[in-house]
Amino acid sequence: MSRIGRAPIVLPAGVEVKVDGQHVTVKGPKGELSMNAAPSIKVEVSEGVVHVSRPDDAKENRSLHGLTRSLVHNMVIGVSEGFKKTLEVNGVGYRAAKEGKNLVLNIGYSHQVIIPETEDIQIEVPGPNQIVIKGIDKQKVGQFAAEVRGKRPPEPYKGKGIKYDYEVVRRKEGKTGAK
Repeated sequence: MSRIGRAPIVLPAGVEVKVDGQHVTVKGPKGELSMNAAPSIKVEVSEGVVHVSRPDDAKENRSLHGLTRSLVHNMVIGVSEGFKKTLEVNGVGYRAAKEGKNLVLNIGYSHQVIIPETEDIQIEVPGPNQIVIKGIDKQKVGQFAAEVRGKRPPEPYKGKGIKYDYEVVRRKEGKTGAK
């Protein structure tokens, strides 16, 4: 049995899960998320606990079992607490600012990089060198953070660029003088 798939999902207060065939909808204080489960996977809600089960031990069903449980669990966490990613901007003259609903980055190009905020992603800039991306959908938060980081990934010589707060940039020595 899948260790992840077997684990029940305990619903926090204020979170409601509805299962209509294979369509799973999760409502909570922060919003609503929905997904379609695989046809072979069964999702059941009883007494504030969600259980995910599979019909047999076929390889595809085993892999979908844990995946479906993780997706439903992420939806429950998203609508109750939300997800966030923190990015750091490193470099001389590199900075981030929020203008209206846009994230404005000065990251060493001849122009400013402007990234608009979407309806399901909120951007906060607590300082000129920090960007916080928040939302209820874990995948969208991670994808948006990856796109912002992709505008200027950290380089290994001086460490300049945009990196995740937990990321460690391995530094290189650079070239030595002429012999």
